Amino acid sequence: MTEILTKTDPATRGLIPLPPAATRVLLLAGGAATAASAFLAWTWTSKFPGDLTINGYPGGLQWLTFTAGILTVLFALARYGTPGLGWLSPTGNNAPVVLSALGALGTTWFTVIAIATDLGGLTNLEPGAYVAAVASLLPLLAALALPQQGAGEQTAKETLGHYIAKAERIPAPRATAPWIQRLVITAVTIIGLAGFTYGIDTEYGELFIGYLFVVVFTLWALHTAGLVDRFSALVAGNRSFTLAMGFAAAIAFPFTQTDDHYANIGVNILIFGTVALGLNIVVGLAGLLDLGYVAFLGVGAYTAALVSGSEFSTFSGVQFPFWAAALSGAAASLIFGVLIGAPTLRLRGDYLAIVTLGFGEIFRIAVNNLDGDSGPDLTNGPNGIPAIPDLSFFGYNFGESHDIAGFTLGRFANYYLLMVLIMAIVVLVYTRAADSRIGRSWIAIREDETAATAMGINGFRVKLVAFALGASLAGLAGTVSAHVTYSVVPNPYQFAGSTPPNSAFLLAAVVLGGMGTVAGPLLGAALLYLLPEKLVFLQDKSLLAFGIALVLLMRFRPEGIIANRRRQLEFHETGQLDVPDTTTLTDQPAVTKTGA
Repeated sequence: MTEILTKTDPATRGLIPLPPAATRVLLLAGGAATAASAFLAWTWTSKFPGDLTINGYPGGLQWLTFTAGILTVLFALARYGTPGLGWLSPTGNNAPVVLSALGALGTTWFTVIAIATDLGGLTNLEPGAYVAAVASLLPLLAALALPQQGAGEQTAKETLGHYIAKAERIPAPRATAPWIQRLVITAVTIIGLAGFTYGIDTEYGELFIGYLFVVVFTLWALHTAGLVDRFSALVAGNRSFTLAMGFAAAIAFPFTQTDDHYANIGVNILIFGTVALGLNIVVGLAGLLDLGYVAFLGVGAYTAALVSGSEFSTFSGVQFPFWAAALSGAAASLIFGVLIGAPTLRLRGDYLAIVTLGFGEIFRIAVNNLDGDSGPDLTNGPNGIPAIPDLSFFGYNFGESHDIAGFTLGRFANYYLLMVLIMAIVVLVYTRAADSRIGRSWIAIREDETAATAMGINGFRVKLVAFALGASLAGLAGTVSAHVTYSVVPNPYQFAGSTPPNSAFLLAAVVLGGMGTVAGPLLGAALLYLLPEKLVFLQDKSLLAFGIALVLLMRFRPEGIIANRRRQLEFHETGQLDVPDTTTLTDQPAVTKTGA
């Protein structure tokens, strides 16, 4: 029966009919040729950024094509059972080869089209560009000729629609020594830091788009290969070490930078991520749709601005030390969270969303009118509160550059390191709260409030605690934001806008990254802050590109990039994930009801 299926079932054949020997040669030769083409000149003029005019020395986007070509060759060698590379594809399927080839094709063809578009025609292309375009097409054609399944068993159950999206069950990894596991985690952390640093340091938009092509398709290929799941298993067994390595990488980031502008991007990402993590308590854990959450960031920022010694503050003679200003901002946001939540949290669903949206707009309008004319003189109206002084801890002025171990840390690098410390506190609070009794109550309320209430959970009190805790974390981030930007004005604290922070972007960061996780909102915040920053050359089309990306993500991965296991099972039918069709989640035989 197996032989019949192998000969007749379309699932065992590729999309393009090619002999196996020709497929292997075309795949390996095409990947190698793609990498080699990066050493040819692609254009004759240096007007295109990156200087792609030199033979034998890749530049800019050519390095990305080289990287994608090498990855394609490695995945192809692993697919054909090359000794020493079996670990690269534990699932044994062909999806990683297809995806890595797609990444190489996307990066190369985007570069060729960008050269022709920016410089005004195909005449600006050198022969090397045509060689690269053809070479990058060959491994994709060969990958599409591979069987839909890997070298393992074939079943008639598989269809063409699962060609890339579905992988075979991942074999259980062999037990490894703890020090090897930690060595792997350390290596992945270093690679991740290097990749993030390269992406944030990209000097022009075209290079950043090419970088996205390579990163997205590489991560997708690693996921289908089963390496992401294996790494997740390592992380689960070494949570404390992984968390420590993550914060070590975050601390190391400013020491890799020579331009304080990128440290500025980093500190804003951390502020945005901290607020998103606070919103994750409200939305991801408790299931409360809050559309005015950015107002709590504003409450913390205005509170810090009023008590930090600005000469334009109503309390200009008051200058709290930072720890007192931070606690004041967090406490003020907590009080506002309780005041807003107490009368509104008895509402559910869309009604709660409308009320919170109204609160966000009321806050912005209120601080805009507290100028002494339309209302009390408290916030200086549309002019805001400028001239907020820099922080100073034990003589260490955050506004000045400092030399540490041969590295120069600028103003934004100083604030970045402060935000890393605050982020560590926020992550600790989030994880402890999520794993506590109150955290389990939040999840119960999110899943079914009626059932949770029937089991004795005080739904109103539990939701109010989530609202207040999330608000206080946003206020804590707002106190740092006020000092980083030197001033606080009402305009950024709105529901939607072209740049973060605003409530729509914060909610998108939580949903995009993965609700109910720690790393998800942080990753979502990083993406949503970096994309507008790096895609400035698209001008008014950047929001269109962002919207298309969100639609595609919600179509193919609605649970978010870093998925919570529970939500992943909610969005996918049994059989689309690594869950047996005929067993329960504990791998015990399912109980079926046949009637009385």
